[in-house]
Amino acid sequence: MKLHVTLTSPYARLARIAIIEHGLDGRVDVIEARTRQTGSPYYATNPSGRVPYLELGNGCGFEESNLICAYFDHIGSGPPLVWAPEHADWEYGRLDALARSFVDGISVWSRELRRPETERSPAIIAHETARAERFVDVWSKEVRHPIMQGAPNLAQLTLLAAIDSARVSLNRDFTAPSEAIAVWYQRLAQRPSIVATRAPCPA
Repeated sequence: MKLHVTLTSPYARLARIAIIEHGLDGRVDVIEARTRQTGSPYYATNPSGRVPYLELGNGCGFEESNLICAYFDHIGSGPPLVWAPEHADWEYGRLDALARSFVDGISVWSRELRRPETERSPAIIAHETARAERFVDVWSKEVRHPIMQGAPNLAQLTLLAAIDSARVSLNRDFTAPSEAIAVWYQRLAQRPSIVATRAPCPA
């Protein structure tokens, strides 16, 4: 199997974390994809050009980090990272969606800043900045939830990926305004899978 990623994508990072958590390092080759480039050979593998993309040995493949992580849950060792949304009376599904919305906004914001300055939308940047700041207030409370404190799951990992993506792509530390988030982050950040998949800081 081949997992196509970029090293800065928080979505691809979730799949890379799952590989390590499930002991699949020897079964999945991680390949850096060339995305957002005209004529990239990656588009012959995945026409959408998105990452992560898991290429199976039978010529088929699929994208979406949640789906890929669920597949790794199925074939790997150890407890699953993707829990049923109805777990704990739908609390897992609620928190997972909340974390996904946070990382989606961070991704939109960082993509906007990668545009040439003359092509950036101040309205989009202002909207995503305000949304992220609202999420910090929300997560200051939600990180105390038992689902966010217990065994690692994709809701936890998605929130961590959002925070790390903001730090690398936006130079924003969303642990700084909240002691609760900072303590929560430090608990998870030392896991070997988190350390090994940390995105390189820009030069």
